[in-house]
Amino acid sequence: MAERDPWPVVESATEYETGWYAGGYDRVEQPDGTEKAYYWADLPDAVVVLALDGDEVVFVEQYRPAIREHCLELVAGVVEDGEDYETAARRELREEAGLRADDVALLQTFACSTGVLRHERAIVVAEGLTETERDLDDNEFLTVTRVPADDALARARERPANDATIEGVLLARADGYLD
Repeated sequence: MAERDPWPVVESATEYETGWYAGGYDRVEQPDGTEKAYYWADLPDAVVVLALDGDEVVFVEQYRPAIREHCLELVAGVVEDGEDYETAARRELREEAGLRADDVALLQTFACSTGVLRHERAIVVAEGLTETERDLDDNEFLTVTRVPADDALARARERPANDATIEGVLLARADGYLD
């Protein structure tokens, strides 16, 4: 006999769609029998790229209108239809930083902000970099910045710190890519 779902969804509704993500709620029956609406935003999968160029990490600086600040971040972007994380990492690195990677390695995939987001992120390390043409989107105004690998974590922690950048640096460090 199948066990009953302890959190059955009574109702699910998408309240808005932006073309980039959707938002809505699921009304669920909680284990005590009460019902509650849990709100969510459904975002596409994303990839974050820690690109190693010798003893330097490649960052991009960009203005983030949502927080009204310039941020120093790792290269990142949405995984497009038909792409795996490694392919998306190569494309984003070329588009945003003008770099082609000989080698990419998927370090980790994980769910982000699970209390409100339906969103998976991957961290990929890229090595063996060669300069190529950039191909920025019409809303990307990025400056490429190289940071000594020894300083990458400290720079990632500077305000306004970015979750994806800190995660990428820490995972790369834990896996032996950064000392």
